[in-house]
Amino acid sequence: MTAPTTDPVTATGDPRATVRRAAYVSVDPGVPVFGRKGSSVHVQAVLRELVRAGVEVHVVTTRRGGDVPADLAGVAVHEVPVARSATTAEREKALQVADGRVGALLDTLRAAGPLDLVYERYSLWGRAATGWARDAGVPSVLEVNAPLVAEQRTHRELVDEAGAERCARAAIGAATAVVAVSRPVATWAAERAGSRSGHVHVLSNGVDTARITPAPAGRAPASGAARDAFTVLFVGTLKPWHGLDVLVDAFADVRRRVPRARLLLVGDGPEREAVLDRARALGAGDAVTSTGAVAPAEIPPLLHRADVAVAPYPALDDFYFSPLKVYEYLAAGLPVVASAVGELPGALGHGSTGRLVPPGDPTALADALVDLAREPRARTVLGARAREAAVERHDWSVVVDRALAHAGVTTPTAVGAARPGEAHRG
Repeated sequence: MTAPTTDPVTATGDPRATVRRAAYVSVDPGVPVFGRKGSSVHVQAVLRELVRAGVEVHVVTTRRGGDVPADLAGVAVHEVPVARSATTAEREKALQVADGRVGALLDTLRAAGPLDLVYERYSLWGRAATGWARDAGVPSVLEVNAPLVAEQRTHRELVDEAGAERCARAAIGAATAVVAVSRPVATWAAERAGSRSGHVHVLSNGVDTARITPAPAGRAPASGAARDAFTVLFVGTLKPWHGLDVLVDAFADVRRRVPRARLLLVGDGPEREAVLDRARALGAGDAVTSTGAVAPAEIPPLLHRADVAVAPYPALDDFYFSPLKVYEYLAAGLPVVASAVGELPGALGHGSTGRLVPPGDPTALADALVDLAREPRARTVLGARAREAAVERHDWSVVVDRALAHAGVTTPTAVGAARPGEAHRG
């Protein structure tokens, strides 16, 4: 098996076909295309870059989600119906039937005009889109965000595991290029690619650096806090694998040493009440603000209320994530304190844009936060580096262009464009 490659950049002068009309396929019912989930934000980010680059985009999906954002109003949405089901086995069959309708939809789209690209977000029962693209001679990108077969088996329920594996192998094997958000995910995909494992690449998540920018001078303090408060920010779903217990223990320690410290929790989830109860039990409850669930549009001003942001993941055996929140922290020019697990050391430039601490260690996390609370100059330097890294390496324009480059295509505005990321500097 050929080892997956990592974030390559297309060679200067490498000729690529131009994508003017594309189909984006997402047949995962757990991903509402125009929803608020992290996966939804990811989908919309890719769509946004394609639209900005002058591509006519058609979305083929089993779950529309909410209303189409105003800046994506020109995207055509083609919904694939999924039959109702009473059991998991029936649901799995219904989703396979729904995926089987994708080919006919793509035929209809091609009959109305040339299709230059099929971009699919890998789903548990999706195999039709990349197979159609291969047979039609259309370049395709398969984006793999998780080892879904293992994830479904471990955390939910999976009846036809052999069928799910066949779908994964078919989708991965047919794609022109496979882009995976982390090395563990890329390894999982390459194992299912057979002799074509060389077309699997590692490509981390990104961020819209035009939408998320550093706070303007004279930002407002966090709600209820003094203007000189030191605010620690966490963004994400409040679930056990985000290390929230370690964060609260660490923050209680920080609060004792830095009385002006505040903790801002952005997001909701099953651990919310337990987290707040723990903070109160440790005497830090009055310094914790929890916003609950917020819309993506509300995230930038909340980032502006922070001095430092955290990603305190525990030492998970299967840490295969590429957390969107970390790239949002970087784009906001925030120094980041994160666990040294998975892709996080690389995302933080191995310490150049933040501090890395051992996972599951509240003392180390607290020490790093206290150091930054006492060193505003260090925060400024790390924040400036974070913003620069976000613009140069992690802007969605860079990520999407690299994904398309693996499939040998580009977009109209990328042809002869300036170095990726320059348009979003700020």
